[in-house]
Amino acid sequence: MEIKRDIYLNKLISKKHNGLIKVVTGIRRCGKSYLLFNLFKDHLLEEGTDEPHIIEIAFDSYENKRFCNPDVLYPYLKERIKSDGMYYVLLDEVQLLGEFESVLNSLIRMKNVDVYVTGSNARFLSKDVITEFRGRGDEVHMYPLSFAEFMSVYSGTKQDGWNEYMLYGGLPPIVNISSSEEKIRFLKALFEETYISDIVGRHNVRNRTELEELLNILSSAIGSLTNPTKLSAIFKTVKKKTISNTTIKRYIDYLCDSFLIDSAVRYDIKGKKYIDTPVKYYFTDLGLRNARLNFRQLEETHAMENIIFNELKIRGFNVDVGVITLNQTNEKGHGIRKQLEIDFVCNKGSKRYYIQSACAIPDRAKMEQEQRSLMLTGDFFKKIIITKDAPAPYYNDNGVLVMSVYDFLLNEGSLDN
Repeated sequence: MEIKRDIYLNKLISKKHNGLIKVVTGIRRCGKSYLLFNLFKDHLLEEGTDEPHIIEIAFDSYENKRFCNPDVLYPYLKERIKSDGMYYVLLDEVQLLGEFESVLNSLIRMKNVDVYVTGSNARFLSKDVITEFRGRGDEVHMYPLSFAEFMSVYSGTKQDGWNEYMLYGGLPPIVNISSSEEKIRFLKALFEETYISDIVGRHNVRNRTELEELLNILSSAIGSLTNPTKLSAIFKTVKKKTISNTTIKRYIDYLCDSFLIDSAVRYDIKGKKYIDTPVKYYFTDLGLRNARLNFRQLEETHAMENIIFNELKIRGFNVDVGVITLNQTNEKGHGIRKQLEIDFVCNKGSKRYYIQSACAIPDRAKMEQEQRSLMLTGDFFKKIIITKDAPAPYYNDNGVLVMSVYDFLLNEGSLDN
């Protein structure tokens, strides 16, 4: 079963022959190797590239173990690159290659070599791409399956697909697992044996229990405003442990660097400035988040907000939490400040969208509540409310676009309706 990942394939195609090392990053098991060795290789063959001009090596394969030695790999590649035609070098799990920076930098100095690599997030993070290649790396960041990609191979209704996706997430291997029990077992094992072990090993975390307890707290509070100070207080009152703000911040950085979670910072819309704290955290894959909580805490409202956040990131938006500060007078005549929130402020180039996530809008009062902050932005950028069930997308009397989560997720151009 082939799942098309056209977003990432097209990004790789657009970067061909640009003289840089194309680096595919992303959470483990999101499909990086498949993108490179199947989808991109098929594209090269369809474009007329001779197969001997495609050199592919997976360094985590036993048969390629010898190539982890740069003194073996580099002569081998030099031997393979014989003619003047363009050669495409595809390397998977390149962090296992000794002195990989020097080898890759030497390859891109050859005029007829185009280099594409994947790296495990255990040692090969997006910030490492910038550091290690000193301007010679060009990153393509990959996410688990979007809802549209998931539905492209799901045989049931979109409603049933939504329930599956919300529960088990979008890691590609999940699609090929039939029973619920096997999906749960897969996700739990992946979390414990791979993701957490990666973080502990990479950063030499001494207290794994603290890291896991922090993960549990963050899993229970997706989409909620928090900061290290609040989290430290939770540890003290609930867990009866004292953990410093500095340690918690460091753990959160580890989780973000490993692509397990992502953050949305608050942005003062009228003041046009960022508010450093508190922030919101979302899981890159809801199945992993649910596995962390043993599939006990399943609130559709928060899950839907998380899915919308991920979709916006997949579409290339910078995503913040919008804040509008109102100066009001209370019944005693005293001045008070009140803050209203917009779930997502999305920016890409000259485009900006204000988006509210509302699982249900049962009556006019709820609609007025959801759109109140949207009406106070003081500008003319598009305002959107995404709800669970809605008719075809429509504009209400206040000019707010209202659409169902299905219309939003299944139509890449939905925000421009």
